[in-house]
Amino acid sequence: MRLRDARRDYYRNLAHEQGFRSRAAYKLKELNQSYRLIGPGFYVLDLGCAPGGWTQMAVKLAGNKGKVMGIDLSYVEEIPGASIVRGNIEDESMVDEILEYFGRKVNAVICDLSPQVSGNWTVDHAKQISLNYSCTKIMDKVLIHKGNAVFKIFDGEYSMEFRDFLKKKFARINLTKPPASRKQSSELYIVCLGYTA
Repeated sequence: MRLRDARRDYYRNLAHEQGFRSRAAYKLKELNQSYRLIGPGFYVLDLGCAPGGWTQMAVKLAGNKGKVMGIDLSYVEEIPGASIVRGNIEDESMVDEILEYFGRKVNAVICDLSPQVSGNWTVDHAKQISLNYSCTKIMDKVLIHKGNAVFKIFDGEYSMEFRDFLKKKFARINLTKPPASRKQSSELYIVCLGYTA
């Protein structure tokens, strides 16, 4: 077995053993170990949350004093400790529902979203970045001053433009790839710390 396959199986098996819905949960765990995006008691909004691995990990990281909401167009099975909303992140009227649930602004916005992949890289990359821009519109209305965010991006021609867009909103930006990401995958994560807008 190639090392790459072994690593992928390791995270898949770990997710299965520990009750997480996807190996992606470990990407958030690793990002959090490096950057402390989410702390105990944090209010966390997960945009594009299906199948729910990141939402599950956010619940664990925020602990019983935290509050977590996950939103996705797809049906997501209930997650203990989180509110799951079936909704469109491209619809800014979601903001009212978000603020109503939390009762105040959130400490962190996390986005590990992916569009329905067509197989046409240029189209998929553009769509994925476009969805991230939609998430920032919601983020601008719900994230507290000095709050944190993380966005998955498909690396491509619009990646740096999106990173520069976020740079204007945060004190610190890091472009990174956690160990749980597949080496050959084109996904990167933009970690955003200290919301200034």
